[in-house]
Amino acid sequence: MLPAMPSSRPITVCRDGEAVPETLVGAVAAIGNFDGVHRGHQHLIRMAMGTGHPAAVVTFEPHPRTFFQPDKPVFRITPEPVKLAILARLGLDGAFIRRFDGGLAGLDAEAFVSLLARHLRLSGVVIGHDFHFGRGREGNPRRMAELCEAHGLTCRIADAVMSGADLVSSSAIRMALEGGDIAGANALLGYRWFVRGEIRHGDKRGRLLNYPTANMRLPDDGRLRYGIYAVRALVDGRLVDGVASFGRRPTFDNGAPLLETHLFDFAGDLYGNVLDVEFVGWIRGEERFESVDALIAQMDRDSEEARRRLAADRTPSMLG
Repeated sequence: MLPAMPSSRPITVCRDGEAVPETLVGAVAAIGNFDGVHRGHQHLIRMAMGTGHPAAVVTFEPHPRTFFQPDKPVFRITPEPVKLAILARLGLDGAFIRRFDGGLAGLDAEAFVSLLARHLRLSGVVIGHDFHFGRGREGNPRRMAELCEAHGLTCRIADAVMSGADLVSSSAIRMALEGGDIAGANALLGYRWFVRGEIRHGDKRGRLLNYPTANMRLPDDGRLRYGIYAVRALVDGRLVDGVASFGRRPTFDNGAPLLETHLFDFAGDLYGNVLDVEFVGWIRGEERFESVDALIAQMDRDSEEARRRLAADRTPSMLG
């Protein structure tokens, strides 16, 4: 039996220009980008929960690094829809999503805390040990605590969360995914990393190979390593085992990167549906085969290996 995450419940989202819902007035909010909602982020979220106040996050879109360096977009571990789904799964009451633009970037530290107290109507905040805020990153945790006291907010500062000798961080997870190290990424996340996308029509080649696939494009900033993966997909409320290829299909067309997922023991039409696919393990890199028969033989071996990996997996899921 796989470990289960808490059940999802609706999460209230409050964006720029919207009045704070009564259910979130006086909330205690963890603050951060929360890309990945990894184990370190979850530690902050747990600190915000169970205080007797509504529990929320204050997060930012787009990612600040994308705002400051638009020519170098960030590899998003969890784009906004996925991030919100995970936050709901963790049991949070709400999410304040602030648009990260020149106006927000130009606020000094005092003005930023005033925003939290007066506009978001928070009663307290939780921040990480290395949190910086305000114009030019002038604010640090000590300054946040001072300003919160002046504005009548509580302030809790979380210690770093480590994985062995390494800090749990979004940057470390991105590096792991770029290298195909799914086990390493999932260990830092605390759950199986997943992607979400609409199933689109392909060239139907998989059917001719007896390996029909559900095809989706990953976000443009995705830099997952090309290769073959053991996966699960959420279909009609249940997780279905499978094997997936992410890459350019060098045996055939070397085209645009595509995630092609073959679901074991499944027959159905998924075209047009939005599918969540979670990654369990890396099997091998993308290869070019000299013949279709050689490709099919390798796909058979990949499927056997995927089934073995899936049967042994005990990582928690955010999907079910």
